[in-house]
Amino acid sequence: MPPPEHFARREARALALLRERGAGRLDHPGGTLLAHLERVHARLGVWGARPALRLAGLCHAFYGTDGFATALLPVGRRAELAAVIGAEAEEIVYFYASCDRAASYPTLAADVATDVATDAPSYVPPDVPSGRSRGAGAADGEAVPSVAPAFRDRFTGHVHCPDRQSRRDFAELTAANELDLARIDPAFRAAHGPGLLALFTRVRGLLTEPAWQDCRAVLGEGASAP
Repeated sequence: MPPPEHFARREARALALLRERGAGRLDHPGGTLLAHLERVHARLGVWGARPALRLAGLCHAFYGTDGFATALLPVGRRAELAAVIGAEAEEIVYFYASCDRAASYPTLAADVATDVATDAPSYVPPDVPSGRSRGAGAADGEAVPSVAPAFRDRFTGHVHCPDRQSRRDFAELTAANELDLARIDPAFRAAHGPGLLALFTRVRGLLTEPAWQDCRAVLGEGASAP
């Protein structure tokens, strides 16, 4: 792995590009889009994410998302972002931005068993407020996968089954993003907290333990207002 200075330089260049593309002037819950991105980056660091995932967290809104339409760069200029943050981080950014949430969330962790059962309905959380049966041998409360993950790229319409590491990165970044909104905006948490907790419970097998514990702390019944 390159030395820390290598990623520090990439982070500085990413921040410069974000400012150049106007992230510091775009309104977002808690202040500006840039402030939100910096908080997501910091939260991933607290969870122990590797440098490429932290960089992706800092830049996850460059192409817009299924819940935040404003893009800082069109997807046709992916090479420009890759030159700044590296190919691995840019691929995570694209994967996150390309997700058709309604089509992809239901089976995101379909091949990952979890020891927490939930009857909550499928939930697709917005980035900003707007207006199975068990198989033989399964332990009580353990969900057994019955279908393969199906991820739909909202830019191309292509449906595929991503590798597990890509889905782990996606789930971790999704948690960092949504938990930041829940922390910063009590109204968002009140409206979307239960659905978000149900979502992260279903994909718990893809989350790191620090991320999952944060989900419980921020979204659980005993969570207090910041």
